[in-house]
Amino acid sequence: MVSKDSELKSHKKQQKEENSERFREIKDVLRKNQITRGVTPEKLRMILEELGPTYIKLGQIMSLHSDFLPKAYCDELLKLNSDVTPMPFDDVEDVINHSYGQDWRELFQFIEEAPLGSASIAQVHRARLKNGEEVIIKVERKGIYDTMARDIGLLHRLVKLIPPVGDFKNLVDLDMVLDELWSVAQEEMDFLKEAANMDEFSRNNASVQYVTTPKLYHEYSTGHVLVMEYIDGYSLDDVESLQNAGYDMDEIGTKFVNNFIKQVMDDGFFHADPHPGNVKIRDGKIVWIDMGMMGRLSEKDRHTMIKGIRGIALHDISMVENSVLEIGEFRGKPDRERLYQDLKKFIADYGTTSMGSLDVAAAIAGLVEIMKQNRISLPHGVSMLCRGLTHIQGVLAVISPDINMMQIAVNRYTEDFLKNINWKSEFQKQARIVYRSVNKGVEIPGLVTDILKEHLEGQSVVNIDLHSSEDLTNVISAAIRNIVVGLCVAALLIASSVICTTDMTPKILGIPALGFAGYAFAMVVSIFLTVRYLWSKRKKRK
Repeated sequence: MVSKDSELKSHKKQQKEENSERFREIKDVLRKNQITRGVTPEKLRMILEELGPTYIKLGQIMSLHSDFLPKAYCDELLKLNSDVTPMPFDDVEDVINHSYGQDWRELFQFIEEAPLGSASIAQVHRARLKNGEEVIIKVERKGIYDTMARDIGLLHRLVKLIPPVGDFKNLVDLDMVLDELWSVAQEEMDFLKEAANMDEFSRNNASVQYVTTPKLYHEYSTGHVLVMEYIDGYSLDDVESLQNAGYDMDEIGTKFVNNFIKQVMDDGFFHADPHPGNVKIRDGKIVWIDMGMMGRLSEKDRHTMIKGIRGIALHDISMVENSVLEIGEFRGKPDRERLYQDLKKFIADYGTTSMGSLDVAAAIAGLVEIMKQNRISLPHGVSMLCRGLTHIQGVLAVISPDINMMQIAVNRYTEDFLKNINWKSEFQKQARIVYRSVNKGVEIPGLVTDILKEHLEGQSVVNIDLHSSEDLTNVISAAIRNIVVGLCVAALLIASSVICTTDMTPKILGIPALGFAGYAFAMVVSIFLTVRYLWSKRKKRK
């Protein structure tokens, strides 16, 4: 018991010493970069690069969060190098053996020591299973979870050292950013989560003939090791090789964008990091890989975004403002006047653009900037989508610059709408709405009659003794009578229309007899009122 307590105290002491040493290292880097003079985008990138792989990963995640950071910071952090110093192969073996509970040689013929790629959280090695299948193994860096947890805790302490000057701290709640970054990083470090993402993505795109994903080997995958099919295709932006192989770049670009729009608008589950390194072309198919960073959109968010984009194209400030308010949430007291003026200026820049030529990535990025300036928070999925659209636009500029992403989106949306709409259901729904409105409106003449009668009888609440002439009384009564009859006829037409959308029998001329009778009666009443009106006009002239 004593030895265990002693061991625990020793471990805590060692951990404290390591934290103190790392804290001093971080402070030295911050002091070297003169952090007390403010944090510019370039300075932030340089600091993260000097602090090493953990902070590089944090910076890469930060670059995806345009809802937290100003655009200048996001753009600069995108320059962070994804390739970092590989971990020794001995560490790779330790992670694999510990995950499997046995030596990796029991499962694989070989694992190449030189990695295919080495990033902040994991690195990838080519390997071969005992049955001869070629695979890649994604191995998590040894001790990365504890390292990132420690560094995030230290960063929370260091936030207090940043002076309240410069754009960075004034515009961003750094503690909130760090909490969000840690949440995202934890998801990326859970390879079983990535495996689940691959399965869901594969199911969603099973019916798309030109899209596929690497085969996942569940029996060899754990929370720290992911084994999947080796993909030897062309990189998406390797234009020369693709053209030499006979591929049409416009066709690839169109299918690439079309599938991404499907992921966003149909599935609400999309690849949030669609840069060329994560998309391959093999055997005429687009292969999506690396599902560690995925975005989700609720159905409400999807419809709101469509409405907002439509508002931009229609130059409708109110529609755009309503979309912004529906999809976001104010942090603090809202300034509606400022938001309206910002959107007005934004519409002046984009509102004259047709839907088919709208630069959707730039438009959404502009809206995000306005929301940040007005302290409006974005849903996490929308923020991820903004960065994804920027990647898509960049890829298109390389492989097929003549393709317009928004035109493809409009065509797809129109086709889906016309194909899936249930016209009978839509007509019934709208007819019910109109019928309810008319039904409520019928009560208005009665209320007006009561008020006018009180007026005529001198019983109004203001106690005005009003005596009208007989002619005035006749005119008012006739007007009210005509309004009531007109509303009743309208209600009858609506009710008959609703009946005609059903399969009620018997039928006359292919429509339910009751509906036909309603139409006929309404027509007779309308003709009668018209004839009586013309007759009265003729009588007055005589």
